[in-house]
Amino acid sequence: MPNTINQRMTVQIEGSFVVFMIGMRINRFWKFHKWVPVAMAMPKMLKELSQKPESGFLGFQMYGGVPPVITQYWRSFEHLEAYAKDRTGQHYPAWKAFNQNIRSNGDVGIWHETYKVEAGAYECIYNNMPVYGLGKVGELVPVSGRNETAAGRVLKAE
Repeated sequence: MPNTINQRMTVQIEGSFVVFMIGMRINRFWKFHKWVPVAMAMPKMLKELSQKPESGFLGFQMYGGVPPVITQYWRSFEHLEAYAKDRTGQHYPAWKAFNQNIRSNGDVGIWHETYKVEAGAYECIYNNMPVYGLGKVGELVPVSGRNETAAGRVLKAE
């Protein structure tokens, strides 16, 4: 079990960034041959991205459950879009296979949401937690002064 940081911490991250949430939903569990390839594609993409800092990929946090939800952090929307369209990367063949094998037949659902976060227009707090979420990609700093409240943390850029 990872060590916890037993004090109130927040995160500082320089500039704007993008939060990309992605997940899948197994609608017909008995169709293993449909959903297993979809489930197996994401770990390959995360490994590829984690080895390419020039991609603009900052990191990710996986949340448990069946199926899991993954939050990714990117330097910009342009970086995220470039990866999605890169025909030499892991995403393109997975996207193509999904559209050929599943498309809109109802067997497996996929979803994603993208949020552009302006510099300073976010707030977070962690206490008695290991390094987690945005804390994995930004600088963890102790909560003090203006950062004592959620409103103070989110207003720090104003």
